[in-house]
Amino acid sequence: MTEPVKTPWHIWVVGVTALLWSAGSAFDYVMTQTRNPDYMAQFTPEQLAFFYSFPKWMVAAWAIGVWSAVLGAVLLLLRTRWAETMLWLALVSAATTAVFMLALAKPSLIQIVGPVGAAFSVVIIIIAALLVYYARRMRARGVLR
Repeated sequence: MTEPVKTPWHIWVVGVTALLWSAGSAFDYVMTQTRNPDYMAQFTPEQLAFFYSFPKWMVAAWAIGVWSAVLGAVLLLLRTRWAETMLWLALVSAATTAVFMLALAKPSLIQIVGPVGAAFSVVIIIIAALLVYYARRMRARGVLR
């Protein structure tokens, strides 16, 4: 009989941090999609026009990315192997939305928010990739079952 793998302390830190991070993204998604007037007041008319011009496939990719990240973080905290799958889905969706906003949209995100604001899309992808890497490592060690 194999002994169960002890849960490392850092899974709680990473899981809770990932959940808070993705909850912020989920809040942004909901406020933007419902066009909450108080939330949307922080954006310029050009930025609002940009957000509201997204094609349906882009909004779907954004939704899949946001909600799979939330679910991935929850599954990480529950120590299930499905966390890795959900985090992969979040990564692919984040990359898809970034390619659209940075390269395909006219005007591009860089033109709308500037290079520093657009760099945030790259940060999102990096964080998503690090979460996938972490989940893969935890699965390989037997922490995620």
